[in-house]
Amino acid sequence: MNFTQLQVALWTLVRKEIRRFMRIWAQTLLPPAITMSLYFVIFGNLVGSRIGHMGGFTYMQFIVPGLIMMAVITNSYANVCSSFFSAKFQKSIEELIMSPVPLYLVLWGYVIGGVCRGVLVGLIVTVVSLFFTDLHIHNLFITIYTVVVTSLLFSIAGFINAIYARSFDDISIVPTFVLTPLTYLGGVFYAISALSPFWQTLSLINPIVYMVNAFRYGILGHSDVNVSISLAAISGFCLAFYAVAYYLLARGSGIRE
Repeated sequence: MNFTQLQVALWTLVRKEIRRFMRIWAQTLLPPAITMSLYFVIFGNLVGSRIGHMGGFTYMQFIVPGLIMMAVITNSYANVCSSFFSAKFQKSIEELIMSPVPLYLVLWGYVIGGVCRGVLVGLIVTVVSLFFTDLHIHNLFITIYTVVVTSLLFSIAGFINAIYARSFDDISIVPTFVLTPLTYLGGVFYAISALSPFWQTLSLINPIVYMVNAFRYGILGHSDVNVSISLAAISGFCLAFYAVAYYLLARGSGIRE
């Protein structure tokens, strides 16, 4: 395939993914906005008024970056995981793999679709948050980079989950028992610096800590973890997950078995 054909193939896959989640926007885009609004009301207003300030900011301002990142993570992951598994379940993925389209384009087509949904949901939640508090971006590059690379990382993670999944029940195991606990323990609702030294050290094992703190620095200029280390960790995880995803796809794991 020449370059033009590769462009057409990639755009076709991405457009299919975008149209898929936009067609059911009431299930993919609206629920995160409603859920985050409840978080803002309950944790930001009701609980936050009792907590006061954290990290030099009002509690509402402090949790907004974490809640935006949480929405980006869950939606990026869910989009690719459900879409690719559905293609496996319907046997349509076999036709795509047997076509002249390179496997890396197949992977990127699904992943970019997940990134589009994750970033779009992040924008929606950001707009909703402006009704509750004022936000001023401290560093635009770090903000955008963190959102895009985190969305990319969890889109790839969703792809890997879909490869191994054998039933629709399997695609909910990782989000329920791994992703949700890591997110809630990732510093979304509290400052890592407020923990005891032991728990601060233990928290550094959680990769979501780096994503939340890097994004919080981009928005507020505050981070409990060195920003350079956070960005390097996110990028490293992304490259590692991409290598694993491509290897599994090229091997035909979960597809040709």
